[in-house]
Amino acid sequence: MSRHVPRLPLDPRARQLLRALVSQYVADGQPVGSRALAKTSGLDVSAATIRNVMSDLEDLGLVAAPHTSAGRVPTVQGYRLFVDSLLEVTPLGQVQVEELRRELPAGATTPDLLNSASALLSQVTHFVGVVTVPRHQEVPFRHIDFVPLDQRRTLVILVFTDGQVQNRVIELERAYTASELEQVANFLNLQFSGQRLDEIRLRLLRDMQETSNQMNRLMASSVELAQAAFQSAPQPDMFVAGQTNLMGMHDLSNLERLRELFEAFQRKRDLLAVLERCARAEGVRLFIGEESGFAALDNYSLITAPYGVEGRVLGVLGVIGPTRMAYERVIPVVQATAQILSGALNRHQPPQ
Repeated sequence: MSRHVPRLPLDPRARQLLRALVSQYVADGQPVGSRALAKTSGLDVSAATIRNVMSDLEDLGLVAAPHTSAGRVPTVQGYRLFVDSLLEVTPLGQVQVEELRRELPAGATTPDLLNSASALLSQVTHFVGVVTVPRHQEVPFRHIDFVPLDQRRTLVILVFTDGQVQNRVIELERAYTASELEQVANFLNLQFSGQRLDEIRLRLLRDMQETSNQMNRLMASSVELAQAAFQSAPQPDMFVAGQTNLMGMHDLSNLERLRELFEAFQRKRDLLAVLERCARAEGVRLFIGEESGFAALDNYSLITAPYGVEGRVLGVLGVIGPTRMAYERVIPVVQATAQILSGALNRHQPPQ
């Protein structure tokens, strides 16, 4: 998990009081007063002493006092210090991991697995589950077929090793017979099965350069068809589940903020940019409030973890919820779900 621990002179008593304040505020959503902290902190100190410590924490920007209450609530900086240096996170037990694993359908295609993972994250945490979709060029190609449609239009059927099937219509420079198309498909399947699309495109470019002067008819046909067939095509970029979970939360009642976030789910581009930054980092990432740099998430927290196959990151999954969340419960769920999804995707990979 990324760490941004502020260098603050907190003594053990102040740390204990901050821990107690955050825990109580997460539990009931109400500003926490000195009397309540005197009862729950486990410290043998007076309410007056606690008020003095709270005043110091407020000066440091770790807690704030809402106008309508004498109690205090954690700030983004307070949550960050709590998560990075006061929170104890315990990995899920084997029974809990198996329960999560059973929720991801065995033998499902990658889109079904990713969609199920986002729904699972939402179901378990009661927040929003998000999973980015790997680009097709990241998934090895298994098989190709061509079906002639008319003069120069041909249907391409691409099958990937994770079970995805992509159909697209391409327009060619000349008409091809069914026999020519079958010949080219056989050649491409023999030459490129098991390789990723970006690898195939590099090989095609190299083969064209090496054989440009003596390219036989089959090779020339294969290059033309392959270049058209293996071009990237639009595809789903992210699965999102549980947006409505945020609507009933007491501390997310600001409808304007909620509307901004829902619009971000629709546009996706900016949210995807944040998630792609997370995919480039190892392990769990946590953005609290404005730390993400994305205005629509200013009132929320985002917890993510990367998933992939054979040590290669394919995407990222995570949870979006209020800053007032039980981080010790959500972080292990995100971590375990990423590991389970990676395991399921690895089982899709063909034997080497």
